[in-house]
Amino acid sequence: MIDAVASLGLFVLFWGTLALYGVSSVWWLFQVTVLARGWRGDDPAAVGLDDVQVRILTVAAESTVQVTANTVPDAMGETLVIAEKEIEVDGATVHVVPEDFECTAQRKGRAVEWARRNVPCEQEYVLYLDEDSLLTEFNGLPAADIIQITEHPLRTGSWFTYLCEIFRVGFQHEQRAFHRFSYPTYAWGGAVAVRHELENEITWDVPTITEDTTFIWRAAAHTDLDYRLVDAKIRNQAPPTLESMFRQRRRWISGTLQDLDLLPRRYRPVVYTRIVTWTLSPVVPLVGLVAYLFPQAVPAAGLYVLLSVILFVIVFLYMIVGLVEYRKYPEVWPVFLLATPIAVFLHSLGAFWGIFRPAKDFEVTQKTAKVSSKTIERLNSELSEGDIDAHSGTDSLGDD
Repeated sequence: MIDAVASLGLFVLFWGTLALYGVSSVWWLFQVTVLARGWRGDDPAAVGLDDVQVRILTVAAESTVQVTANTVPDAMGETLVIAEKEIEVDGATVHVVPEDFECTAQRKGRAVEWARRNVPCEQEYVLYLDEDSLLTEFNGLPAADIIQITEHPLRTGSWFTYLCEIFRVGFQHEQRAFHRFSYPTYAWGGAVAVRHELENEITWDVPTITEDTTFIWRAAAHTDLDYRLVDAKIRNQAPPTLESMFRQRRRWISGTLQDLDLLPRRYRPVVYTRIVTWTLSPVVPLVGLVAYLFPQAVPAAGLYVLLSVILFVIVFLYMIVGLVEYRKYPEVWPVFLLATPIAVFLHSLGAFWGIFRPAKDFEVTQKTAKVSSKTIERLNSELSEGDIDAHSGTDSLGDD
């Protein structure tokens, strides 16, 4: 009897973990190969630049914001900075959130909500940028309700965090399928543009630490949401240290779990599965190794090892997609592919932390202003030619 219970327990532990990870992996493949078709829409630049107001969000990072403001096209309808403290930015109008302003939203969401209430907008769309978001390929927006813009984070310090960002960009290729969903799964990274009329209907006035994703879910509950993705490759900054990356990922996972009740029940298993498999990514090869070394401990060990290997290979596919997105030259691929297991492990730690010790507040990721106009010009030109990092050294922020 005891042996039977032990065997059942091992079966559930090993095969349950593998099944959960397998479902998530197959779902990702289905999204990027089938559901992603037609993701660009009829006219990806139907809305001209003059009909878009830019709002750059910051606490008080004046020099970093100045670099971002310098990349905003002159044809843009208006460029504003929403700051927590007084700063000066050439080419932009700065609005400071009063200290006595009160609302339900917190931190970044509080600033966005104050701007919604108090800053005039004559344009149809508001494009929200973080303080470090460089617009290098932006030509307009599709005529949708909410538009997510893709990102290509630059290395600011740690090569490990940069490696993880390439891995994440590859995984987030699934965003190309989100226009098929009534509720897009998340809105992490890049930038978000919102139809101003919809923004006023939904507001940002809710307590959350993942305001972009929460806004999309609330908007989807309010209306038949038209969501689109624009592949404009905003050049923002990778976290400078592993600790800052762990905290960022922790906040993403924590906020998603805290706001999950906003989703219809049919969508929750998809989000739960993604989060759990994100956390368990390093576990799959380990349990596969256990099954190989101790086949007597795992039911159908031979089949289990085979499936474990197949599923683990998919994480290399995420990295390959990221390398393609970054337009890395093939000769540097082996280095990144060999480092993929490191990226998988490090990328999962923040998620693990967020599940077992959720974040309650928003922590700003450190940014640097060490990037010149010459670097920005090279980014613009070299993005169309291929890899920036391995051949020109400009895929990291620094003085020229």
